[in-house]
Amino acid sequence: MQFTAFDATYLEKLKSGDPRTEGHFVNYFSELIRLKLRSRLNSKEALEDVKQETFVRVLALVRSEGGLRQPDRLGALVNSVCNNVLLEHYRSKNRGEMVIEEEQENTFVNRDPSALSLLESKDTKRVVRQILDELTDRDRRLLQSVLLEERDKDEVCAEFGITREYLRVLVHRAKQSFKVFYLRRVGENRSY
Repeated sequence: MQFTAFDATYLEKLKSGDPRTEGHFVNYFSELIRLKLRSRLNSKEALEDVKQETFVRVLALVRSEGGLRQPDRLGALVNSVCNNVLLEHYRSKNRGEMVIEEEQENTFVNRDPSALSLLESKDTKRVVRQILDELTDRDRRLLQSVLLEERDKDEVCAEFGITREYLRVLVHRAKQSFKVFYLRRVGENRSY
């Protein structure tokens, strides 16, 4: 890239809106801004937005009354305006993320179960209790201890006088018995 020294003539052409000078200005500073922003912004769209906003503001400043008085400071002006636009971009991005977080926090969700789900769970509990009552005493006590009460398995083994390996076998058999009674109960309810 070839660096350019800016003089009063260049600045006057830029103020007057000379298309060739504007084209050179945009091409020259586009590359410099891209080099500056590519490691600071994570998307091409954001880079392009910051670059375009920088150009709009710099051209507005240059064309304003009492704008840029020292043509050799044009590069510094573009750099400082680009820094300000970049900071504004970061702030707006963070503000947008905070708004989204606040909206998510303020979203009210009814976590209470519905009347239907309460009825279904009561009905399920009733059916489970009835099936447990139909099981043998040992199967019922095993399932209640291991699955419902979630007691320590070593404690359950000591209570029943069995090893952990045999506990696994007995719990499996008790589950199978429960399943048989459950499927029978579901089949009876479907036949109505």
